[in-house]
Amino acid sequence: MHEAHQRGRLSRMFILEELLAAKREEIRLLKRASSSSGICTTEAVRSREPVWDFKAGLDAAGLSVIAEIKRKSPSAGELRPELDPAAAAADYEKSGARAVSVLTDRSFFGGSIQDMREARSACGLPVLRKEFILDEIQIPQSREAGADAVLLIARILSPERLADLHRFAASEGMACLVEIRNPEELDAALRAGASIIGVNNRDLDTLETDLSISLELASSLPGSATKVAESGIRSTDDARRLRDKGYDAILVGEAVIRTPGLLNALTAIQ
Repeated sequence: MHEAHQRGRLSRMFILEELLAAKREEIRLLKRASSSSGICTTEAVRSREPVWDFKAGLDAAGLSVIAEIKRKSPSAGELRPELDPAAAAADYEKSGARAVSVLTDRSFFGGSIQDMREARSACGLPVLRKEFILDEIQIPQSREAGADAVLLIARILSPERLADLHRFAASEGMACLVEIRNPEELDAALRAGASIIGVNNRDLDTLETDLSISLELASSLPGSATKVAESGIRSTDDARRLRDKGYDAILVGEAVIRTPGLLNALTAIQ
């Protein structure tokens, strides 16, 4: 049994390494395309209309819900392959969400940058690009496609790269949700200047979720930060526990896709 568990853990760790390798290849191709077209240049990005204030949306009274557009995942498999990003974003807004998260990774999550464009066009909510950001070029690409904020994952970035990317995103007028899972990553996030901190209950190595991660780290998060709990939130009881621990927002994907009516119940929590 122990050996089988170890094999499962190693295979899941391999998924993360495989995903990051695929992302580096995507970045290489994006840089090649950008050098000839200029689509990800600062000039192209700054020609866009001003971004929505992602942080202000989450800091509104009550528990804010970031509802996620996601077709599949390595942990859950297929969720809703036929999902329409525009229809989902419009529905999330009507249901009371305060922001929309769009998973744009294609290989492992079935998303695309076009999904974000369609979600942006269909709603008046701040839009977060949920992606494995490794390089500066992904930030203007995100802005050009309509994102107001990007996810930066401390687990996959050195503290120096995290700080560099956070600084660059701010210079482009974009917010960053900096994702952490332990005190060391929290320290790196704070040193990078993060003002929106997300605690991921999902272990990216094993893909298992544990709500206690957010509950235990809550007291370590600075009062000045916007505090977001991510992953593994499946019920209003989970949401209330996180609210009572001081979280300003929750990011929910699989549960709102699988459970009709859950988003309305979550957004009703004050």
